[in-house]
Amino acid sequence: MAIFEHPSFDGHESVHSFYDAKTGLKAFVAVHSTHLGPSAGGTRFWRYENSDLALRDVLRLSRGMSYKNAMAGLNLGGGKAVVMKPEGDFDRAALFAKFGEFINAVGGAYYTAEDVGMTTDDMRTIRTKTKFVAGLDEGDAASGDPSPVTADGVFRCIKLAASKCEIDLDGAMVAVQGLGHVGYTVCKLLHGAGAQLVVTDINQHAVRSAAKEFGAKTVAPDEIYSQAADIFSPCALGAILNPDTINQLQAKIIAGAANNQLSVPQMGQELQDRGILYCPDYVVNAGGIINIAGEIEGNYSPQWVERKLKGVENTLEEIIDLATETGRTTDTIADEMARARIGR
Repeated sequence: MAIFEHPSFDGHESVHSFYDAKTGLKAFVAVHSTHLGPSAGGTRFWRYENSDLALRDVLRLSRGMSYKNAMAGLNLGGGKAVVMKPEGDFDRAALFAKFGEFINAVGGAYYTAEDVGMTTDDMRTIRTKTKFVAGLDEGDAASGDPSPVTADGVFRCIKLAASKCEIDLDGAMVAVQGLGHVGYTVCKLLHGAGAQLVVTDINQHAVRSAAKEFGAKTVAPDEIYSQAADIFSPCALGAILNPDTINQLQAKIIAGAANNQLSVPQMGQELQDRGILYCPDYVVNAGGIINIAGEIEGNYSPQWVERKLKGVENTLEEIIDLATETGRTTDTIADEMARARIGR
């Protein structure tokens, strides 16, 4: 499919494809907007069935980063990268060293950081080839793994949404989908607040750990949607709110870390029609990019991060209040606010 006719193109400023036969690297870098500053967003390392799926993912994720950074009040535009995980054995260090060379070739229009499948070790490898990388765990302005701050932001938004819906988090049932770095930490914070948990993940070790540490009920991945939960927190991959899953939901609130949760925009109206409060994902999961924004600017400070996280709470409250007052969907309101901030 031609890039300009792609359903997810949405006026991207640039889209780069990179290939290296020696390392097996196949990657896309998408720069959606630099209106507010250089684009920034993590690199996703994932096994895609084909390059069409990888391209679709990078375009959707890049646009989401534009909205996320704008709504978080950051001096950053939106960009994203995906690296297609090679089949069979491969040299991880060589792969990401070459990827760092390609990031450098984009010329500073895009800063990368960690996302699904990436580690701080990978960031250090990339850093040997380019300065346009964040999420490092060493150096004067290093912010380290951003996932704990992402989880903190998600937890804050869950608390706010619960308060708006008059749900006491102490004793509430929360269904958490995905127990990676972010999802597991969200569970820890919820457990500390007295919430009851039902969880799922394809990683059975993480599932068993959650059951042991938090007393969580565990279910198969396709059973998480139908649980009798007050809150559903999707913390895995995107497009999980679709006609099949929405019809199973019993929760009154959706607030989680996964990107691009709505399979299509119409799902926002479907959720509202069912009386479910949807907290827009790119507002809720902004903690990680907030954490690395200070690193990119060279002035990382936990106090600054705290102020920005409080700003996320305020923004979500504004969106929920406007939706209540006007009868419009939360995702529509958030999209309009974000696009206005990036000049579109």
